[in-house]
Amino acid sequence: MARQDNIQIDLQLFADLRSKMPPEADRFAVPRGFTIGNVLEKLEISPERAKLIFVNGIKQALDYILKDGDRVGIFPPIGGG
Repeated sequence: MARQDNIQIDLQLFADLRSKMPPEADRFAVPRGFTIGNVLEKLEISPERAKLIFVNGIKQALDYILKDGDRVGIFPPIGGG
């Protein structure tokens, strides 16, 4: 029996983070047990650039352990005036 080590998440990056969007972000494969912080590291996004993180519409921290099918949205700090 094959062991499944990866899960798939739906990843959305917003504003200037979009340049880091991986191909097939709607089916982005990550290892089971990966956290949001691990995803940022994999995409070479510093934690300071991820101001708001939502998983399935709920604000989460960098240590949130991702689950198969999670919808993840990451927003940078946004200035206004």
